[in-house]
Amino acid sequence: MNTLNPLRTTILAIAWLSLLAFVTLSAQPAQAADDSRLSLESLIEELTQRNPEIKVARQRWEAAQAVVPQVQTLPDPRLQLGYQRMPMTEPLQGAMYGFGQEIPFPGKLKLKGEVAQREAERFEQELLATKLRLIANLKETYFTLHFIHKSTEIVEKNKALLIQFEKTAKARYSVGQAAQQDVFRAQVEISRVLDRLAVLEQQKESLHAAINRLLNRPPSDPLGTPEEIRVPLLTLPLPELARRAEAFSPILLASAKGIERSEQAVSLAHRQYYPDFDLNALGTRNDRINDNGYQVMLGIKIPLFYETKQRQGVKEALAGLSGAREDLAATRQDILFQVKDAFVQAQRAERLITILRDAIIPQSTLALQSAQAGYGVGKVDFLTLLNSLLTLQESQLELHGEMVAHEKAVARLEAVTGGPLSAKAEGRRPVP
Repeated sequence: MNTLNPLRTTILAIAWLSLLAFVTLSAQPAQAADDSRLSLESLIEELTQRNPEIKVARQRWEAAQAVVPQVQTLPDPRLQLGYQRMPMTEPLQGAMYGFGQEIPFPGKLKLKGEVAQREAERFEQELLATKLRLIANLKETYFTLHFIHKSTEIVEKNKALLIQFEKTAKARYSVGQAAQQDVFRAQVEISRVLDRLAVLEQQKESLHAAINRLLNRPPSDPLGTPEEIRVPLLTLPLPELARRAEAFSPILLASAKGIERSEQAVSLAHRQYYPDFDLNALGTRNDRINDNGYQVMLGIKIPLFYETKQRQGVKEALAGLSGAREDLAATRQDILFQVKDAFVQAQRAERLITILRDAIIPQSTLALQSAQAGYGVGKVDFLTLLNSLLTLQESQLELHGEMVAHEKAVARLEAVTGGPLSAKAEGRRPVP
């Protein structure tokens, strides 16, 4: 009896040390290996300035803007120089000089400018849509990286606890109060944790490369630790989000501009039935009599082949208009689906975050603490202790996973509704 009491005291001490280690690890804030914080706002700013896809979209818009004054301008005039000699009773010979100018039928240049202007406006909306899409991609990647860092932190804590469990199991096995299988099972779980940490490290490096690609950086450039994320409740109802998407979504607005362009193209195609003009003014010189003259000619282009040219042009424009309208309808349905899908995902995440944070994790923590104390005195088997730890670990991982899922859903909502939801709540259209 005197021999067992010291051993029992030792086992109890190890159990309480394990419990103290768990409480200490849970209470301490996570310390990343790299203390530098990775700001999402600074990444977004760098993205808008350096991303090649955004630069391409901006250049395409600027190129389309430059087309407008070109198509609204008259064709270049022609300078005409020549020499004539006509054998007559009194021969006529001398230089000829003048100019010629094509003049489209009134209204054609204006319609061409309207078509080009609508096209430029469509490219502008596509530029905004590209920015919002890439910002959403960056946010989703950033939040996934945050989850990887949190997962690594949780798994590292559990590795320390498993090492304590292994020591407790060895102590109990040495006095014949536990099976050797408990020690082996603890070692297996430690190896599984090391395997999981290796996978998380690989995923972290892949996410670093993905973020660097969006920022147009070398893939191997180092990145810091993501900042802590907050999960504000999504207060806007689904009908309001759908209304904002229809009013402000750059993708929808680009499709609407496509319809306006096609309508102007139809008007221009009808106007092609009208003839264009060709004005020529020439000055002449008669060297024989040392006198000058002039001639003015007005030519008219007759749309003689209207069956195979102008009429087919109208048919082409009408088909383009019909296709643009169908494209707008399909885009609208897709946008409304994305709004509904992201909204219900955000709602689900909010409910699960509340349950996990306020119920499941506190209960799992108490269960683990009780199992640790019970195992130290032989009232709980090792499998129960291990299951308690794994249950808590999975609950913590699920909590952070739902937090990230919520923020990803909000990022997708912002992409399809035209910008940050906080700014939209005041009725202003944000500029990305």
